[in-house]
Amino acid sequence: MKKNIKNYNIEDLKELFLEMNEKPFRAEQVFKWIYEDNVSSFSEMTNLSKELREKLDNEFTINNFNIIKKLESKDGTKKYLFDILDGNAIETVLMEYKHGFSICVSSQVGCKMGCKFCASTGIPFVRSLSAGEITEQILAVQRDTGIKISNIVFMGIGEPLDNYDNVIKAIRIINNPKGLNIGARHISVSTSGLVPKIYKLAEENIQCTLSISLHSADNIKRSEMMPVNNAYNIQELIKACKDYIKITNRRVSFEYALAKENNDNLDDAKKLANLLKGMLCHVNLIPINKIDNGKYNKSTNENIIKFRDYLNDKGIVATIRRELGSDIDAACGQLRKQNLK
Repeated sequence: MKKNIKNYNIEDLKELFLEMNEKPFRAEQVFKWIYEDNVSSFSEMTNLSKELREKLDNEFTINNFNIIKKLESKDGTKKYLFDILDGNAIETVLMEYKHGFSICVSSQVGCKMGCKFCASTGIPFVRSLSAGEITEQILAVQRDTGIKISNIVFMGIGEPLDNYDNVIKAIRIINNPKGLNIGARHISVSTSGLVPKIYKLAEENIQCTLSISLHSADNIKRSEMMPVNNAYNIQELIKACKDYIKITNRRVSFEYALAKENNDNLDDAKKLANLLKGMLCHVNLIPINKIDNGKYNKSTNENIIKFRDYLNDKGIVATIRRELGSDIDAACGQLRKQNLK
């Protein structure tokens, strides 16, 4: 089988080209063609010799995804279902903000975490994505739209830190000035709370934003919502987050999906404020998406606003996430589930 050339970072490519008796600068040229020019074939790499292009074509694939389905919201959000060329499909969402275009990428085909409020729950885990398959989501959307993406969010299908090595490799390609040249501070990695990997991420010296799916400051409630809490409880998770802040000097973002009559009252807000007191952090309050057969319903606007105001009054910076793509079921997993029916 041909190898996916997008799985190689620039250092890997240089070593590969030396093994092929080619000059290392040729690797930089190929890297530019892939990430800056976003080509579809090796034949388009016109500053390479015909012989080298043929050699590359014989051994590698550029692995450009096919679009199975694309939905566009009235607010401009675009949701893609991609054929990843092995019989599997993943989702990617493009969102427009005042600061530019953000893309939410998947890191796995399916998910193991089983969070009760997530549309990805119930999609069987198949495998993790390679670094090239992660970066290709960005390239595929840029090819389709002609726009330049400025922010990357690892918050699609899958647990990014459960696919640690490939996600880190993808981040370094995305961040590379000769790659997609997107600053690390414009890259956010979300996790349900794999504590050992949070410590490991802190040591990577990548200035990305760590985003924690918290959703409750109470261990019993959080375990009901997120089984991962049975392995790594809230106290262990917060300790790891404080370590991340200390090492990176980066603010941690806590995602908190508000579910009606579950985790959205002032008692929950008080527990959360006490838990996060003194931390360099931000709380992103999310009006929960109702999913098929899900037990949780969206909180009321009144409760969401009260929750935010209480946190802000206690010195915890909290904002309410703007709902995007609700008319196209933009929550991760929904489009893929429809396609599998």
